[in-house]
Amino acid sequence: MYRLEEETEADWWEVEALYDLCFAPGRTALSSYRLRDGVPPVAALCLVLRDEGGTLAAVIRYWPVRVGAARVLLLGPIAVHPTRQGEGLGGLLMLESLAEARRLGWERVLLVGDAPYYGRFGFARLDGVVMPPPTNPDRVLGLALQPGAWDGVQGAVEKAA
Repeated sequence: MYRLEEETEADWWEVEALYDLCFAPGRTALSSYRLRDGVPPVAALCLVLRDEGGTLAAVIRYWPVRVGAARVLLLGPIAVHPTRQGEGLGGLLMLESLAEARRLGWERVLLVGDAPYYGRFGFARLDGVVMPPPTNPDRVLGLALQPGAWDGVQGAVEKAA
């Protein structure tokens, strides 16, 4: 049994510790983190998943960015504790948060990740959308939450104002 909740300020250190455990020590040096610097996350979409004992099992965060004039959600990071991987918790967070993003009126989502994993949620490579270097263009993926939401959207990914 798991509890899915919106991340609170009190969760911050524990969430950061899970990200440190799941990703390389230099994760904050990635170009996607420059898009997050000084920009508050989309709180309603930043979720934590805890087990019946209250232990943090998985987390997901989203940030607002822009591509040209288009408002876009930047998904990530998403992390599942190594002892909980393979239980479908990452998929649960993806599906729940994407459904909530759609309900809140967001039209498109962007991430940097592995196409084989994220493709099962509908993400596909975005041609013409450029993340800050040194991002591999094959890992820039998008999902339209509304039909045609990515049509004509091209350019550099920039921090939300």
